[in-house]
Formats: sequence, structure tokens, C-alpha cells
Amino acid sequence: MYKHVLFDLDGTLTDPGLGITNSIMHALRHFGMEVPAREELYQFIGPPLYETFIDYYGFSEEKADEGVRVFRENYQVNGLFENEVYDGIPQTLSELKKRGCKIHLATSKPEPFAIRILEHFDLIKYFDFVAGSTMNTNLGADGGRTTKAEVIRHVLTSNNITDTSEVIMVGDRRHDVEGAAEHNIKTIGVLFGYGSRGELESSGAAYVVERPQEILNYI
Repeated sequence: MYKHVLFDLDGTLTDPGLGITNSIMHALRHFGMEVPAREELYQFIGPPLYETFIDYYGFSEEKADEGVRVFRENYQVNGLFENEVYDGIPQTLSELKKRGCKIHLATSKPEPFAIRILEHFDLIKYFDFVAGSTMNTNLGADGGRTTKAEVIRHVLTSNNITDTSEVIMVGDRRHDVEGAAEHNIKTIGVLFGYGSRGELESSGAAYVVERPQEILNYI
């Protein structure tokens, strides 16, 4: 049914909870802020970090830029591989390749970090194209990619994909669903990540699955 399958990374292919939250804690300490329980920081997993600093903590654009910079300083050294692949993901990706699907990564994580993670966990071999955010932080700055919709647009244009009825997105947060919808692309929401069924269904996910293998039922 679909020739092109776009995957989110954090909360969809891998569970990055420990590494991301440790680096968020590092950034909050940098500002002398109280560090909440780890569970409260899971909301940072998936959405662009710059947005979350502004929306949740009320940071100014300048302070959000600094927060992202401090986060990345710690993350690229310590947090990148405090991460694990979800059970069933390699088998699901392998089966999609056998079916002739083109598999693309579409993540809000900076592209260099995403590539290192895919290489580290030996997942890169399944991907035909990898797209992540650019390393600039603030939205739309210098024509960069930060939102999920911008990352998806990069996948489409770079691969000359014009018929979006042949494309489906797989992700765990509303940002995946809403970003795909901007390009008239349906989304399979996954519940083994960090989004709830309510979040995924209310944002318009076409399908919701509980295990990676169930993705195959809709492709």
C-alpha cells in the first residue's frame, strides 16, 4: 500500500529516555533551576527541544538557544548512547525492506546525532535516506530544519516524492502526526514510545499500534 515509510527516531526506533533526561537535567542545573523527577522530563522526548524550553519553562528565544547548546554539549559526549533499540524494531525494518519499501528517517534530532545512533545500533543499513534537524536552534533560522514538517519536506524533496498517498509516517508523538498531516501524509502512532493513545488519536493518527511488529499490518 505504501512505497515510502518515514520513521521518527526517539520513542519510535529507540528508547532514549535516560540520555535525553540526563542532558536536560544538566541544562537545568546550568541555569540554577530545580531539577524535577525524571518522569516529568519525558515530555522533552520527541518535540524540538527549543520549543519545549520556551513553551514549558517560558525561556526567551536567547535563553532557549543557550539551553539547547548546553544540552547538546552533554548529550553528544554522554547521552547519545544512553539509549536502546525497542524489541522488534530490527525485524520490522528488515521485513519492510523485503517488501520493497523505501525507508527514510525523519527526526527532529540533529542529523549528525541521528546518523551516529543508527550506525551505533546497526540500523543504518535499513535506511535509504536519513533526515534530521539542522544544528541551528531557533525556528526557521537561516532556512534550517527544526520542525517535523520541515524535516519531512526535506525527505520528500530530496527523494523526488510527489505522490504523498504512497507515503506513511511512523511516530510516537503528536508532532509526528501533525507534521505529516501538513503534507497530506497519514501516520501510524506507536504506543511503546512516549505519546499516549489520547495524544495520538486526538492529533489525527490514522492507526495506533502497541508493538513494532503491528506496523506491518498497515503497510
